[in-house]
Amino acid sequence: MPLERLEGCWTALITPFTEKGALDLEGLRQNVNFQIEGGAKVIPTGTTGESPTVDWKEHNQIIEEVVKLAKGRTYVMAGTGSNSTQEALRGTKHAVEVGAEAVLLMDCYYNGPSSLELRTEYYEVVAKEFPKTFITPYVIPARTGTQLEVEDLVILHRKYKNVRAIKDATGDLERMAKTRRLLGDDFDILSGDDDMTVAMMTREDIKAQGVVSVISNICPAALAEMTAALGQGDRAKGKKLAEALDPLFKIVTVKIMEEYEGFQVPCKFRNPSAIKTLMRGLGMPAGPCRPPLGRMTPKATAIVRAAIRTVYEKNRELLIPLQDFYHIDLEERISRDEHWL
Repeated sequence: MPLERLEGCWTALITPFTEKGALDLEGLRQNVNFQIEGGAKVIPTGTTGESPTVDWKEHNQIIEEVVKLAKGRTYVMAGTGSNSTQEALRGTKHAVEVGAEAVLLMDCYYNGPSSLELRTEYYEVVAKEFPKTFITPYVIPARTGTQLEVEDLVILHRKYKNVRAIKDATGDLERMAKTRRLLGDDFDILSGDDDMTVAMMTREDIKAQGVVSVISNICPAALAEMTAALGQGDRAKGKKLAEALDPLFKIVTVKIMEEYEGFQVPCKFRNPSAIKTLMRGLGMPAGPCRPPLGRMTPKATAIVRAAIRTVYEKNRELLIPLQDFYHIDLEERISRDEHWL
């Protein structure tokens, strides 16, 4: 069936690498099949998939593999954003040609275009070129240094109806309410933060449609069930699942203080460091991050490990699909130190 709305759980897929840093395509296939079996829709080559350090040949290869596996089973929203409009056009052209139903474009990082420039020199250019493909802006100012303003999003949507959703990772609920007020009920709002999803989907002035999730890399069925429940108005069920998953939601970013040569140094391990550390520890295909992202310190890794231990001890049923699919012993993986080195 054709994609009509962007709703429910969309998993921001990690890109698995070998220990030497090459693409692990077999691991990617396993992970995508796990997502599909869990009822999630998938986003390859987003920033969780380390798009800044995946070259465009690899980028295209990943999207091709994911679309091939997803065909007839789930939908694909390919990450094709860049801080270069020409790169975004080339990446989107490839994704559309191989069969992705939608593309996700983050605001242009580092070169910091104004909201006007984001609209006219980036999003409009791509939307005009691919009128039959859903174009989803991804607003995350903490990592891009810029943001598409709601008013420019309204103008964009009026001109190009294929811009009919936004991934909002601003953390600003009033901005999201403004988005709903100005764009109406037919426009889709997706949470860009796992821990904001319940608030975004239950606030009457926001009524988000779902989430682009990081944590669903390990528990797609639980996130799909949570967003479905919230979307259907079953807040009790949705909130219960969110509370069970909350320890994991809290580790998408891990902040600690480390001591080096007598200095107390703040360390902030951003996505996808924690989720890949978690997946590697559990025995799932993940591998290391590509430099400049490195391994988390033992102190930070202990926080990730404690979170999964809490969920396993209190709500292990949420992790059983992972254990069954990958044929791993969760208790053994969580309890043995060598898996977390």
